[in-house]
Amino acid sequence: MSSINVIPPQSGAAFKISKGDVLTVIDPLGKQVSDMVLFNNADKKEKISSGKTMDFEETILLSKGNFLWSNRSQKMMEIIEDTNGRNDFLLAPCSPETFKIMYNNPSYHPSCLENLNKNLLQFHIDLDEIPTAFNIFMNVQFDKEGKLKVLPPTSKQGDLIRFKAEMDLIVGLTACSAEDSNGGVFKPIHFIVTTSKSVAKDIINFNQQ
Repeated sequence: MSSINVIPPQSGAAFKISKGDVLTVIDPLGKQVSDMVLFNNADKKEKISSGKTMDFEETILLSKGNFLWSNRSQKMMEIIEDTNGRNDFLLAPCSPETFKIMYNNPSYHPSCLENLNKNLLQFHIDLDEIPTAFNIFMNVQFDKEGKLKVLPPTSKQGDLIRFKAEMDLIVGLTACSAEDSNGGVFKPIHFIVTTSKSVAKDIINFNQQ
């Protein structure tokens, strides 16, 4: 059985997965957002694109059956399961500037952009190369004029989203640090990587039952 990896509150992780692997992102306690970015492991200039994804999927809310696309119009991941159903690309990762400009907080505050940067440096990915993230479990509402409002996530304890990799990837993942995005309480995010060999074995075992 694949092991559970824990991202502590207001922190992040970065890791590689191979084509065919399955990444499961879990909200263990409920109402916690996770920011995810993707890069092609063979060429890090190819990365997840919010614009291409919304163009090709023809929606701003992504869930089961949708693909996440790259800036080169290639499929990077397929969402194969989603027990919450609320995810989007509507807001960029929170940054130190987010808390100064939007929260009027001049003191230091952890941020998703900083946590992504810190963890992606091991793969030689710099700050300016980090794209708009896929906001897992995030609940952004908008009115008829297009005014955005961030509400607490609707995800419950144990809700998950599962992705199948369409290419070899570098993944950056966070437990979001912004108060408004998480209902004012910071919690961990869990993730599991199931290798393509393990996935194939599970399918074979299921078919033999």
